[in-house]
Amino acid sequence: MPTLRVPRRLHRMPAAVGSHAPIWLFDLDNTLHDASKGIFGAIDGAMSHTVAAMLDVDADTADRLRKEYWKRYGATVIGMVRHHDVKASVFLERTHDFDVAALVHSENGLKRKLACLPGRKILLTNAPLDYAWRVLKALGIARHFECVWSIDHMALQGRLRPKPSAALMRQILAKIGAPAQQVVLVEDTLRNLRSARQVGMRTVHVFHAGTPFSAPYNGRSQYVDVRVTSVGQLLSGQGGHRIRRMMGHV
Repeated sequence: MPTLRVPRRLHRMPAAVGSHAPIWLFDLDNTLHDASKGIFGAIDGAMSHTVAAMLDVDADTADRLRKEYWKRYGATVIGMVRHHDVKASVFLERTHDFDVAALVHSENGLKRKLACLPGRKILLTNAPLDYAWRVLKALGIARHFECVWSIDHMALQGRLRPKPSAALMRQILAKIGAPAQQVVLVEDTLRNLRSARQVGMRTVHVFHAGTPFSAPYNGRSQYVDVRVTSVGQLLSGQGGHRIRRMMGHV
C-alpha cells in the first residue's frame, strides 16, 4: 500500500532534553470530549456508508465489516486497506467529512484545566489529522497542544500501525526523546494503555461507559496507574493526588 504522507505539523515536536516535566499524550474521542453523544454516531454512519459504496455491498454487510475490522485492528481503515486494497487517505477523508462543531461536547472549563496542567501536551489519536484539528478548534483547546500525532503519521514499514501497536509507542518515544516513565498516556481504551505500559509509559485511564473495551476486567490494574472520569480529575481530588505521587518518581 502507498505510505501516507506525513504532514509537517508532526515535526513541531521538540526534544525534551533537560526537562523533567511530564509529557502528556492525550487521546481525543471520549477522552478530551464526549464522542458518544454525537460524533461517534456520525463517524459510524459515514464509515458504514463508505464501506458499502467502496465494496458494493449491502448496509448490513458494510456495518458488520466496519465493526469486525475495528475490533481486529484497532481501526476500520486497516481492514479496508489490507483486505480490499482501499486507499487509506481516501477512506479517512470520506468517513470524517462532516461538521463537528455541533456534535462536540466536553466537560466544563476544559480549556482552563488543560492550561493548569503542567507539562507538554501532545495529541495522539487514531483519527485523521484534519478531523483532529477541527475537533480541537471546536473545543477551543488547539493552542494547548504542541502537535498532533494522528493516523496520518502511523505508517511503519509501509503498513498502518495505529494504537494499540507497541511499535507505534516505541516510535513515539524515539520522536519525543524523553524517558518512557516521563510520558503519560491519557486514554479511554484499555488495550491502548496496555501497549503504552509495555514500553514503559505511565498510564491514565479515562473511564467512559460509552466506549468499547473500557469496562474493567482482570489484569487492568497491572497497566493502569490512575483511573479518572474527567480531565479535571488530573488536577484535583484523588486523581490529582495519584498523578502527583506517580510523577514524583520520574
